[in-house]
Amino acid sequence: MSRVHDALRRVESTVMGTPVPPESVSGGRIISPEPANALRGLLERIQTIPFTPSPDASLLDSSRPSESPAEEFRSLRTRLNHLQSLQPIHNVVLTSASPAEGKSFSATNLALAQAQLEGNMTLLADFDFRRPVIHTFFQVPRSPGITDYLQGKATLEEVIKRIEGTNLCIMPAGEAVLNPLELLNLPEVKNMLDLLPSIFNWVILDTPPLLFAADANLLATLCHGLVMVVRIGNTTIDAVTRAMGSLCQNNILGIIVNGAHRGELYSKYTYYHSYYYSKPD
Repeated sequence: MSRVHDALRRVESTVMGTPVPPESVSGGRIISPEPANALRGLLERIQTIPFTPSPDASLLDSSRPSESPAEEFRSLRTRLNHLQSLQPIHNVVLTSASPAEGKSFSATNLALAQAQLEGNMTLLADFDFRRPVIHTFFQVPRSPGITDYLQGKATLEEVIKRIEGTNLCIMPAGEAVLNPLELLNLPEVKNMLDLLPSIFNWVILDTPPLLFAADANLLATLCHGLVMVVRIGNTTIDAVTRAMGSLCQNNILGIIVNGAHRGELYSKYTYYHSYYYSKPD
């Protein structure tokens, strides 16, 4: 799991020194009348599906809130929500330097943690058109999804699904395409990412690894920030350095360190963590 307490610390000072974009902000949400009108009533029209996560997905279990992974993602959520109180950050790209470092796992659990807050509508969007997995995590069809919407084969109403009993919506990748990067260069992608924050407080994008495709780099230029996932014992310093160097904009919010053992997470505080959750009232 991640040591996320320090992951976003450095960005606070950076963000505080950045000029505020021209959008008006109210209650942490971008107010843009024209896009809001275009999507009015969308949440009431989209399909609600049952929450049946794959046993292999390792998703947060809301019935076991005291587990350390859940606590780590709540800490990450708190960091991001604090940043949002300073700047209109709503679209966030999650990526990694290389495959199998936990980006999809982190994106999904962060989205679940955000959606646990009352009224905090959150959208998890699978923009990894090359090797999508979000639909397998939730055991739903891959299509219709984002690629179908971008090709004019489906509407947003058809590709967004709400998870029953939660504030979480998911948008699967859609049918496989031969030219993912060309599809992401369509103006419809920017239009969609500009529209979605009018109804979702957080839009979390799962994207391909930076060193294997340019997709995440391109999407980062269209979003408010990027979070990179690295895996202890797997990700090399050289890979992180090259991945960071490939980014076009300096909008990196922080790094999630994945794959730490429980002892590495808490060390001497392990006892106290167990103590706090071992004697419920």
